Amino acid sequence: MSDLAADLHRYLQESRERLVSALDGLSEYDIRRPLTPTGTNLLGLVKHVLGIEFGYLGDCVGRPAPVAIPWYDDGSVWDGADMWATAEESREELLGLYRRAWQHSDESIEQLGLDAPATVSWWAEDKRDTTFGHLLVRTSTDTAQHAGHADIVRELLDGRGGKDQIDLGDAEYWRRYVAGIQAAADAHR
Repeated sequence: MSDLAADLHRYLQESRERLVSALDGLSEYDIRRPLTPTGTNLLGLVKHVLGIEFGYLGDCVGRPAPVAIPWYDDGSVWDGADMWATAEESREELLGLYRRAWQHSDESIEQLGLDAPATVSWWAEDKRDTTFGHLLVRTSTDTAQHAGHADIVRELLDGRGGKDQIDLGDAEYWRRYVAGIQAAADAHR
């Protein structure tokens, strides 16, 4: 594995762990409930990125997912079924499936060079051909973006911020900090 591939793998793993940790200590209801006008929810973010990994770092490089992904198999992914968990899908099931996607993707990272050819069947025909490296960057950035979404959703639920929150200050620090931001915004009312 090249140094670049190792770096990308490390950043991907950090984002994976950050995303999953956003569910820690929350009830089944809280990890499932929509907290934005478009329905963003924590377990749905996990469900979405596991499909991203099986797709881009598996299927697109000739390594199909070793397990069935029902929302892909029935086509409901194209109607947003990957963005929320059904009542029948458990936290354990989806987290286990996500960890299986990690394993599968990690095998691709170990076995393939960044310049290995890849084909994304759902992209426009003239843009389908790409490389594993391109898809690894895309997956890493997508996972990091969704981990950031998870930080915000978690903060909406119980005030727990992202990984730097405690490093920057205690509750009083954050109260003063937010008050300063509010004062600056109020100057423009």
